[in-house]
Amino acid sequence: MNVVRVVVAEDQAAVREGLVALLDLLPDIDVVAEAIDGPTALAAVACHQPDVVLLDLRMPGMDGIATTARLTADHPATAVVILTSYADDASVLGALAAGARGYLTKNAGRAEISQAIAAAATGLAPLDPAVQARLVSAARVGYVPTDLPDGLTTREAEVLALIAAGLTNPAIATRLHIEPSTVKSHINRIFTKTGIADRAAATTYARHHGIAP
Repeated sequence: MNVVRVVVAEDQAAVREGLVALLDLLPDIDVVAEAIDGPTALAAVACHQPDVVLLDLRMPGMDGIATTARLTADHPATAVVILTSYADDASVLGALAAGARGYLTKNAGRAEISQAIAAAATGLAPLDPAVQARLVSAARVGYVPTDLPDGLTTREAEVLALIAAGLTNPAIATRLHIEPSTVKSHINRIFTKTGIADRAAATTYARHHGIAP
């Protein structure tokens, strides 16, 4: 039996202690260190050279995305598995772009966490089902049907798809590399052309017309 050596990085003591207690019950996992924030996680990995770091995203001092980037750069043999409450696009895509191999939400049970750690240690990329759904949605953002309804332009359809994905106006501006005021102008034209009056109706409209999943 190959034992996977793990560092648990979580700033909330009760959550961290619960995770360690849970993992200690598993015969194929050895928790070699605990960390309360990003810097202590980096130090623990440098000291113990674990197979996997189970890492929270929201920690003081250095957040999980920045910590992941440092870990994957400095310790490429150590897999990072995110365990967090957040499954929004920015968190998921940011963590995976930084080099995280796996991503779980804190709804995951002992079996899911154990399987994710084992998978990450062998080079696989375990993802929570909710995270997989966000990735599929994010992958489709930017796809625009060729036959657009109500005289919508391609750019207006892109904005509409991002509204349906739950992005705010500033986030849409960042994604499309345009000014927030331009986003607002696009939205006003979308509402005028389609006769919809709010973002909820825009989401329904986008999905009905195949502009969003």
